[in-house]
Amino acid sequence: MQRAVELKSRNLTLRGMLHYPENTKGKIPVVCIFHGFTGNKMEPHFIFVKLSRLLEKKGIASLRFDFGGSGESDGDFIDMTLSGELEEAKDILSYAKSLEFADLQRIGVLGLSMGGAVASMLAGECKDDIKSLCLWAPAGNMGEIITAQRTKEEIDKVREIGFYDAGGLLVGKDFIDDVLNLDIYGKASPFDKNVLLLHGDKDMTVPLSASERYLDIYGVKSVLHIVEGADHTFNRKDWEDEVLEYTVEFFKGEFK
Repeated sequence: MQRAVELKSRNLTLRGMLHYPENTKGKIPVVCIFHGFTGNKMEPHFIFVKLSRLLEKKGIASLRFDFGGSGESDGDFIDMTLSGELEEAKDILSYAKSLEFADLQRIGVLGLSMGGAVASMLAGECKDDIKSLCLWAPAGNMGEIITAQRTKEEIDKVREIGFYDAGGLLVGKDFIDDVLNLDIYGKASPFDKNVLLLHGDKDMTVPLSASERYLDIYGVKSVLHIVEGADHTFNRKDWEDEVLEYTVEFFKGEFK
C-alpha cells in the first residue's frame, strides 16, 4: 500500500509518500528515506520508489518526503540549507514515530548523497530513536565539494549576488555559508549502532573517500560495500540491483 502524506516543518508543508504492507497488524519497522541535493522523493531511475516497494514486501514501512524547496513540497530552492533539511528530517522522524503501526524500537534511516549527510547528522543527534543507518554515497564532505568547485573569489561573488545557478535551480548564499560552517562528520559521530555504507568506486561527485571517513568514525559497527564501476547514483540496472539488494537485506537483518 502507498499513500500521499503531508506534514508541517519550519512553516512549510512537506509532501511525501508512505509505503506500508497491506493488512498491517501489530507494530512494524519504518525507514525514513532522504533524497540528495537537487533531488526528490523518487530520485534517479525511481530508485527510492523501488526501494520502498521492496521494503514493503519484507514487511517494512517507509517514508519518502521532498525536503522544503524540492519536489512537490512548499518553499523555494534558493532558501534551502543543509541545517534546514536536518530540522525537517527531525520532523519526518517524529512523523514516522507517530504512525500507529510504527515499532519505535525498529526505526531506520537512509540517505543518498547530501541526504546521506542529513541522515548521518540526524542519527548522531537522535541516536536513541534510530536503530539502523544506511548511507548511499553520503556527502559528508559537502564543504570540501563547495570549496573544490569554486575559488574564494567565486564564493565571495556568490555572496555578493546572493545565489548561483545549479542546472536551473538557484542555490542561495546561505546554503554555502551553512555548509562551510557545519561539521557533518562531527555531528554524525555519536551514532553507535550498525551502519551500512554503499558507494560506487567511479563516483565523480562524492569520492569514495567520503564513505571511508564515515568508516573511521563508526568503526566496527560499520560496513562499506563498494559497488564496482558505479557512478554517484548507481545509474545502471546491475548497480541499482546490487544497491537495493544489499540495502533490503541490511534492514531485514536489523529488524528481525
